[in-house]
Amino acid sequence: MKNKPNYAIASVDHALLLATMLQVEGPLTVSEAAERLGVARSTAHRLLSMLLYRDFAVQDEDRRYDAGPVLSLGAHSQSRTALLRAVAMPHLEALVARVNESANLMILSGDHVRFIGTVECTQALRVGNREGMVFPAHLASGGKLLLADLPAEQLDALYAEERWAERADERPDLAALRRELRTAREHGFAINSGRTESGLTAVGRAVRLPGERAEAALSLSLPTVRFSKERLPQLVTALALTARDIEQDLAHALSAGG
Repeated sequence: MKNKPNYAIASVDHALLLATMLQVEGPLTVSEAAERLGVARSTAHRLLSMLLYRDFAVQDEDRRYDAGPVLSLGAHSQSRTALLRAVAMPHLEALVARVNESANLMILSGDHVRFIGTVECTQALRVGNREGMVFPAHLASGGKLLLADLPAEQLDALYAEERWAERADERPDLAALRRELRTAREHGFAINSGRTESGLTAVGRAVRLPGERAEAALSLSLPTVRFSKERLPQLVTALALTARDIEQDLAHALSAGG
């Protein structure tokens, strides 16, 4: 029988972010969790204890915390996502150093995108950390590219009227969405201009291994006041180079892993 911790968890945001890390990245120690969240070890331990109590986490023989039964992401998907993030993060850091805007890595989850990695730029006015957040895929720049790679029948199923019955006012017009996705495929990038957040512009690019559908997307997010059509080619080129480098390293890592 499990004993409930004798304290309250004040930060729901930290707990949810920590659960997301366990789900998409794999095992973490208390020290690693504390460093990622920017909190004290004691705080990280309390958060992990609550996740353990609610079956969002389990502990292995080395006292590391891993995703529990409530988090339904399969082991293969988890390891692939963890590998993707590990490969991509150094390249995101290089991308931010190149353009001095915040960069993100995201994957598709149903009709939403989940941000699994963010590197913030150093400018005072900047887009903050999006890691762990989810947004409607048809609104996010990277989400459009991931949707654009889906088979037509899968896209239709995602946006079928009956699936959106309880949120009909949020359902995009499918014909208009198809046109937008076709444009994204043709151009190789997509733009989100204030659709997920007012005053924010994002430019996205897919990450795709040869012969496969896009499994992730990159985005550069910046305050709209710093975005211009003249700057767009620089951002698109930087994203393309970063995506290429991630694809090469991911292919090598997958090959090395058998």
